[in-house]
Amino acid sequence: MTLDRYLLRQFFPIFVVAVTMFVLLLSLIDLFANLWRYLNYEVPFKQIITVSYYYLPKSFSYAMPISLLFAAAYTLGDLYARNELTSIFSSGIPFRRFCLPLVLVGFLATIFSFYFDDRIVIPTLKIKNDLSRILLHQQRTENNSDIVIKANNGLIIYSVDYYDHNAQALNGVSIVEKNERGEFVSLVRSPRAAWTGDFWFLSNPVIYEWRDGLLRTRPLEDTDMYREKPDTFRRNAANVEELPAKEANLLVQDLKAAGLPFIQALADYYHRYSYATTSFVVMILSISMGGRFRKNILLMSLLASLVTAVGFYVMEMITMMMARLGYIPPLAGAWFPVATFVAVGGLLLRSAKT
Repeated sequence: MTLDRYLLRQFFPIFVVAVTMFVLLLSLIDLFANLWRYLNYEVPFKQIITVSYYYLPKSFSYAMPISLLFAAAYTLGDLYARNELTSIFSSGIPFRRFCLPLVLVGFLATIFSFYFDDRIVIPTLKIKNDLSRILLHQQRTENNSDIVIKANNGLIIYSVDYYDHNAQALNGVSIVEKNERGEFVSLVRSPRAAWTGDFWFLSNPVIYEWRDGLLRTRPLEDTDMYREKPDTFRRNAANVEELPAKEANLLVQDLKAAGLPFIQALADYYHRYSYATTSFVVMILSISMGGRFRKNILLMSLLASLVTAVGFYVMEMITMMMARLGYIPPLAGAWFPVATFVAVGGLLLRSAKT
């Protein structure tokens, strides 16, 4: 227990300094990336600071894994350079046991990261994005065109030329109905449909249906059977990164039920959970690298941390891009980098000095 407390006392001051440095760096990168846009629109300085303030939680979320990696690698390297690790090993304490407090910190950081992102980062990031769009005059339209929606377990298919969100109206409506065997039952066509609050009111609808072996047409009397919500037809403006985990899961289910593309949303939903484990992954990597530097510890630990973090994020970016495009399963795209770097950390740990 004494050694555990000593190790944590060495670790946490370095972590605090590192996370402060990385949060400041990430915030400045985001600020300068959009600074010329703010200047073009003559955004007041106070508003720019407000946007940067709401980006701080997201910066902390990005910075925490890198800071944990740097702090752990530097702490262990510094102990090794001062021959303290040698004394500990000589007393018969295994390296894995000595580093157990850091592994526990990584595990707790994983749990904290998930709930911090879900409760703090998501709301503040949405505020930051909405405020940025207003200040930079970037409007998001919810109108949509060339829409195909499946309803009632695929038994009803809507084909719409254009959805007007402000008027809550559909233009160029075709509705195909099938039976449970997948056979064609009828086709309803209408130039326009208006949302009444409970159902779609079709203007001059015509129905095509099989009768006596022939496809016959007739005017369709007024009906209230078409009750798909207007939000089903609008452009998918919701971003999984701006939704809590429960709402993100509901979004994926809604996209599936409506027959809309859902692969990208599903990949981002899985990534919400896999990203939270990054803190634990980097702790495994940092422990495996901790005793490998005896000279220039600060520089080498920082360099190793950045190289490892860049490698992880690049692999994650590639696999997530492939998952969003449908080349690999969404689950693999989110978790493959985590599994790979845990395996790499395990191999490095086996060769670590002890």
